[in-house]
Amino acid sequence: MLNKIIRLSLAALVLALSVWQFVEGNIGNGIMWLLLVSLVVLTYFRNEHVLIAFYHLRKNNMDKAEKALNRIKQPERSLTKGQAAYYYMLKGMIESQRGIGKSESLLRKSLAMGLRQKHDQAMVKLQLAGIAIAKRRKREATVLLTEVKKLDTRGMLTDQVKMIKQQMKRI
Repeated sequence: MLNKIIRLSLAALVLALSVWQFVEGNIGNGIMWLLLVSLVVLTYFRNEHVLIAFYHLRKNNMDKAEKALNRIKQPERSLTKGQAAYYYMLKGMIESQRGIGKSESLLRKSLAMGLRQKHDQAMVKLQLAGIAIAKRRKREATVLLTEVKKLDTRGMLTDQVKMIKQQMKRI
């Protein structure tokens, strides 16, 4: 909480400096300070550790992504609700690479906190369907797969849905 207050007060101070530079006629300095304010405000709304973890997950480097997420202490207090949802989604995806025990609770927590994007919700529900199949819960997996089809408007997860349906036939 204190971290958020410090960021916002720093942004207000630098914004005042930017306005002062514009008033004095130093347009270049004012623009530079304005860009700095936008960077501080961006890190307020998007946590830098979550962004770094997303980057490392795209590069398929799970260890570095986990290190970036472990730098966040007390995610419920230090992150906004949306950031915490993505934090738990990333933690669940990393845990699913190791085992399915803890990952299911983390992924469900991310859904409960409210992921903003439909394709992120679809991806989490697809992961949960895979976990349900691994635990031999066929009904739950079929319900999750129908929800994935509704949420996946672009058709990016159709191949994964087909693979999970094939696995369901084997059960």
